[in-house]
Amino acid sequence: MVLDAAGGGLGRLLVQAARRRGATVLATCSTPAKAAMVRALGADHVLDYGDVPDEVRRLTGGAGVDVVYDSVGQATFGGSLAALRRRGVLVSYGQSSGPVTGFEPAMLSQGGSLYLTRPSLADYIAEPGELAARSAELFSWVAAGELDVLVHREYPLAEAAAAHADLAGRTTAGKLLLIP
Repeated sequence: MVLDAAGGGLGRLLVQAARRRGATVLATCSTPAKAAMVRALGADHVLDYGDVPDEVRRLTGGAGVDVVYDSVGQATFGGSLAALRRRGVLVSYGQSSGPVTGFEPAMLSQGGSLYLTRPSLADYIAEPGELAARSAELFSWVAAGELDVLVHREYPLAEAAAAHADLAGRTTAGKLLLIP
């Protein structure tokens, strides 16, 4: 699998969860420090954003990956599609570089009968039982020390704009907390 923005708050957690489930993780991140961090969390390879399709093809013997988790959006969308194997899945769950524009459904068939999904957390925790089960599993990993949750910084609520600026500036690794 390819995981874009692996050095961010959710990316860090996804690297660990994917490795816990036995996936081979090819990660992208924006700095050498983040690359070292995601390697330490279990990423098998760290790729430069500009080389993702070519590097994925090289590392997979030309096959591509089963799934790409893309939180970046516009800047990485084309490369994410190009990195997939036939009938691969692109999970587009963010748009830190802006919303994807210019997408045509025919691109999915041209890439090898690809699948695209745009999940929303609300759909995965819509029922109280779903929320309880998913939360229990996640928090059991944290309690057992199997998931390293990093809080990058806490901001007073009055400094929410600074937190957003830090996210947009890609200077963070881990979670940002707004404190009321």
